[in-house]
Amino acid sequence: MSSMRQERGIGNLVIAVYGVFAISATVRAIYQLVRRYDEAPLAYWLSLFSALVYIVATIALAKNNVSLAKNTLIFELLGVLTVGSMSLLVPKIFDHPTVWSYFGVGYGFIPLLLPIFGLWWISGRKSS
Repeated sequence: MSSMRQERGIGNLVIAVYGVFAISATVRAIYQLVRRYDEAPLAYWLSLFSALVYIVATIALAKNNVSLAKNTLIFELLGVLTVGSMSLLVPKIFDHPTVWSYFGVGYGFIPLLLPIFGLWWISGRKSS
């Protein structure tokens, strides 16, 4: 019984973190695209795209749609790894750091670790 409560608690934490990221990434991306677009257009479009990924992940996790959540988190992780690698190999592409550039170093590597943790958590879940 306490194991089930602990699992729900961890799941609620993962959902809450994704929810906060979804809201903050959406607000940040809209601000960047409207007010600062000329500074780093690619980075700001990636911010908007990441916001959409966070929204889908939040909904899938909250609805316990394991298949959609797993696919979304894998897609997110691949995005973080791709953009992180690109920012290391060709730093000129990302003159201004983004959430995903450099594997999220400026954000405590949370963008890299969050999908890994989410995938770990849902690995034992059953689809609804």
